[in-house]
Amino acid sequence: MQAAIYPGSFDPITNGHLDVVRRALSLVNRVVVGVIYNPEKNPLFSLEERMDLIRTLFKDEPRVEVASFSGLLIDFARLQNVYTIIRGLRAVSDFDYEFQMAITNRHLCPKLDTVFLMTDVDYSYLSSSLVKQVARFGGDVSSFVPMEIELKLKEKLGL
Repeated sequence: MQAAIYPGSFDPITNGHLDVVRRALSLVNRVVVGVIYNPEKNPLFSLEERMDLIRTLFKDEPRVEVASFSGLLIDFARLQNVYTIIRGLRAVSDFDYEFQMAITNRHLCPKLDTVFLMTDVDYSYLSSSLVKQVARFGGDVSSFVPMEIELKLKEKLGL
């Protein structure tokens, strides 16, 4: 495979997300981290902040690109001319949803394939929502996110 898209909201990006990107790079030559703008969600970080944070974390990895999109993932894939999607799975509950999305995307765009990567056991419980909740109450998130993200969380939350 030449390239893949790793889509998500990444609000914020976690060590689990970083693990998926790094492992995806062992399968493909290039990963496009697709940061979704969803007007129905109320993210802690703006789209630009999320993209800048991801770019900072991968500044020394030229095979990682960061781009934003809204709307359907298949339209973003067509725009990028990349038809492999990477998704991380933490638990069986993730699989149910991700399987439905993969089949729907494949139906809408037959040349689109989804590759599922099982999360590292160290991150199997981890989500951006959990990280934000712990951070809001002043908990230690240093084992969940890189230092740059931890500092931005504290700054954003006024801690």
